[in-house]
Amino acid sequence: MFELLKTDSGARRGRLTTAHGIIETPMFMPVGTQGTVKTMAPDELRKVGAQIILGNTYHLNLRPGMDVIRASGGLHEFINWPHPILTDSGGFQVFSLAKIRKVHDDGVAFQNHIDGAPCFLGPTEAMSIQYNLGSDIAMVFDDCPAYTATQDEVAKSVERTLRWARICREQQRADGQLVFGIGQGGVYEEHRAYCSSELVKLDFDGYAIGGLSVGDPEMDMLRVAPQSAPLLPSDKPRYAMGLGTPAQLVELVACGLDLFDCVLPTRAARHGTAYTRTGHLNLRAAKYREDFTPIDPGCECLCCLQFTRAYLRHLLHSGEVLGQRLLTTHNLFAYLGLMEDIRKAIENNQFEEFRREVVLDN
Repeated sequence: MFELLKTDSGARRGRLTTAHGIIETPMFMPVGTQGTVKTMAPDELRKVGAQIILGNTYHLNLRPGMDVIRASGGLHEFINWPHPILTDSGGFQVFSLAKIRKVHDDGVAFQNHIDGAPCFLGPTEAMSIQYNLGSDIAMVFDDCPAYTATQDEVAKSVERTLRWARICREQQRADGQLVFGIGQGGVYEEHRAYCSSELVKLDFDGYAIGGLSVGDPEMDMLRVAPQSAPLLPSDKPRYAMGLGTPAQLVELVACGLDLFDCVLPTRAARHGTAYTRTGHLNLRAAKYREDFTPIDPGCECLCCLQFTRAYLRHLLHSGEVLGQRLLTTHNLFAYLGLMEDIRKAIENNQFEEFRREVVLDN
């Protein structure tokens, strides 16, 4: 399932085999919350280097619903993506509905964001949905505390997360489906260590560090991640959920983490931001009005090979969806290209040199 091929200064080069294909790690996973990575078709995702994408349990259960997914033959068939898919459990989405939810020992009662109808999601429900989706990697249902949570609140959240993880561990899986545990504990080292140690006893197929994209300052994220990663088994894939900028990804790889996801490259693209190795550009700015150079002269994505900053600025200010599509293409190409370069650097024992070259303010 997971093979650790090489290490270099704490960074890991691995290979994760799933029911729908092999994932070379470290790997960034584009987020396709509702069965689509926004503005991108499946063949376009492959062309920019995507090996695996994410789907969301909560959203897909509401729309189109499991009856449609089952009738289509599963999520892979429904979205025409025959490659690996990871589905998150919906725990983070429930966290984001804090004003309209009530947490119980067996799950969370809340009103959905579409029509306000009452819903309930717990460990058995989350795993049943992911069974029907047929994802390659299913995430356990966890309790994600707010960054502002007190130590007592975090301790209760950890116990709830562990209780739910044990239930998830026993649920039915789709053929070949892997299940990853999720560690919580806020910014408190002792709670993170306890949660990790208990999760490891359950012998999941992989492990994630959760709760580091809920408003935490970067300094806390970069403190907690290197504390948490070594607590996870070295022979299993390690996943940092919901993070981050290109420079943050390099630092997280240095911690010994293997898988990453974040809405940042696609969301930023829709707002006019492009990522490069030397920083990010706000292409809505007036200074690009007559800039007839590509976003990144060294980039070989479709956007950079064919279009200029001036044209992209024009599209963005005109509200043309092509501008969002082109910027999304570029940002994902940049993120996935970064991962490829990281893998090569590890293979060549040059990761620390590569790490020093990455601009910290991007």
